[in-house]
Amino acid sequence: MENKCVVVIPSRFGSVRLPGKPLADIHGKPMVQRVYERALKSGVAEVVIATDDERILQVCKKFGAHVELTDKAHQSGTDRISELATRLNWPDDKIIINVQGDEPFLPPGLISQVKTLLENDVKAAMATLVTPINTMDEWEDPNTVKVVTDCNDQALYFSRAPIPWPRDNNEVNGLRHIGIYGYRAWALKKLALSPPCPLEKRERLEQLRALWLGLPIRVATACIVPPKGVDTTEDLEAIRQKSLKSFDVS
Repeated sequence: MENKCVVVIPSRFGSVRLPGKPLADIHGKPMVQRVYERALKSGVAEVVIATDDERILQVCKKFGAHVELTDKAHQSGTDRISELATRLNWPDDKIIINVQGDEPFLPPGLISQVKTLLENDVKAAMATLVTPINTMDEWEDPNTVKVVTDCNDQALYFSRAPIPWPRDNNEVNGLRHIGIYGYRAWALKKLALSPPCPLEKRERLEQLRALWLGLPIRVATACIVPPKGVDTTEDLEAIRQKSLKSFDVS
């Protein structure tokens, strides 16, 4: 199955909250390199970085990555990856794992888990992972994406708001969406051919386009709880304060 799976890391220079984020230094290496090296440890045979910026392209070439320059006009990582799927002639049954470029210490085992979810559930168009939310700060943080699922572990909705809202008490009982998900190539192409939906534009969450189109997204609890991703300058400084050994998980 290895030849039917590829990891793609969308890497955009113009982040709204933290411009130039992919090139931010973390313990002597740019963030995009940290993400790339973690992806390689998953055992997937093919890892590609998809960027819109010549500066990122040149840095990635220096550390030996397979990197592709994509159109600056893309509004989401999904659109960026779809360009590669077409350009590189990926077959419809290929599994594509989208690893967010701001997850520099994502456990490689999570990539393998998403791959296995799609291999084992032939009805799923996409798959993603979650972890429990345990603190009120995380529950209320709009940078923490929440998800609710049905009885078959399929996603019902993703939101930056606290969902499901506890009407009768203040108990924190939610699921945090991790910045990794997989598609079958046919589903990716369908997403890319569809314009951003109203929900996606309102929440700024591209996975809502898949739900809008009726594509089933399989959800599972992550086998390893990953460190928080890098959304802000404060996140970047916090991750720089930790030792590399503290992220040494598989």
